[in-house]
Amino acid sequence: WRLGPQDVRGSLAWAAALEKAGVLSKEEHTRLEAGLRQIGKELAGGAFVFQEADEDIHSAIERRLGELIGPLAGKLHTGRSRNDQVATDLRLWLLDGLPRLEEALLDLQAALVERSEAAGAVLMPGYTHLQRAQPVLEAHWWLSHFWPLERDRQRLGQIAGRIAVLPLGAGALAGTPYPIDRESLAQALGFTQPSPNSIDAVSDRDFVAEFLFWAALCGLHLSRLAEMMVIFTSAEFGYFELSDAYATGSSLMPQKKNPDVFELARGKAGSLIGALTGLLATLKGLPSAYDKDLQEDKPPLFNAYDSLSAMLPVLAGALRTLTVHPERMAMGLEAGMLATELADYLADRGVPFREAHAVAGRAVQAAANRQVSLDALPLEAFQALHPLFEEDVVRVFDPAASAARRNVLGGTAPSAVRLQLEQAKECLNVART
Repeated sequence: WRLGPQDVRGSLAWAAALEKAGVLSKEEHTRLEAGLRQIGKELAGGAFVFQEADEDIHSAIERRLGELIGPLAGKLHTGRSRNDQVATDLRLWLLDGLPRLEEALLDLQAALVERSEAAGAVLMPGYTHLQRAQPVLEAHWWLSHFWPLERDRQRLGQIAGRIAVLPLGAGALAGTPYPIDRESLAQALGFTQPSPNSIDAVSDRDFVAEFLFWAALCGLHLSRLAEMMVIFTSAEFGYFELSDAYATGSSLMPQKKNPDVFELARGKAGSLIGALTGLLATLKGLPSAYDKDLQEDKPPLFNAYDSLSAMLPVLAGALRTLTVHPERMAMGLEAGMLATELADYLADRGVPFREAHAVAGRAVQAAANRQVSLDALPLEAFQALHPLFEEDVVRVFDPAASAARRNVLGGTAPSAVRLQLEQAKECLNVART
């Protein structure tokens, strides 16, 4: 059913090519075209009736065409096979669908940009190994999820170029015996070129595997964002709070506000990875040309497309409506996160960084032994560790100053993040023009 519109389009182009090749008369072509356009309307309006005897979309359309125009319908299949027909339909279907996925992806990217703009100069703890590491701007954190999606969007465009290779005219495997102008046929259907080898054309499902890889990688990026949202919306962190529209309660515990949207996105990533590996396992042992195993390309393709089509707009909505709690982020900015600043303090005074790093580590241990925060160590304790520590060492325990020092391209300093934000906006503007 999904391939119906594409099957009609391919058949319309094939009928025109048959007339051009002298196989059909102008009158025959006109009647075939009228019948196919009627079927297209029936499919679009939901009036097309499938029958139990219909093997597939191709035979269903040919059967209905016969009902509309009589025995002439049998001429439409001259010189083509369901092998090249289904490969063409599937490529057309995916080419039709990619722009909708890209638009949904762009909208999620836009939501991340909006969150970054709204964050301003708010600081939050940055994490490695899920351990507090260094202060970063909240805006910088949001944009860290923008760029993987931007790579996904670029890859999607690259995939489209490899999908747009026309199999029609390859026949069952040896090519059509009629003088079909395949280059004109490709152009008529929006492909960039005809396939160069008829055997390869009917068996090539690289484009499905490549799309499934893209979907799995995109799902992985969404899953990583979702995982952090699950963590950051928990009571233990409380950095963000989901809108009630994007959270659910517990059937037992009234106090619960579950981040189901993000948990489901995280779970879907596993299904997307499974779709890819399943298809690769199907393809790996197939002999040359078409094999019936290839009908197994459609369920994973359709499911992956449906999953991402559903996930992307919901995630965008959840991000746009959440509440940020900067005060909870500020509570996480403890002095221990600025131990690297201590090492940099000494390095700025000529101490080799490896030595300075070791001294900073001993300062962390000294604070732990005294059961105080790092910034509560007295000056004499710092000077006992290294004589170059002076009274101004207390200045290193300023999270905003720490972030501002990272003023390199791609860094977390406010000026660097403003530049990064403009780059992200430019990516969106270019994509939409």
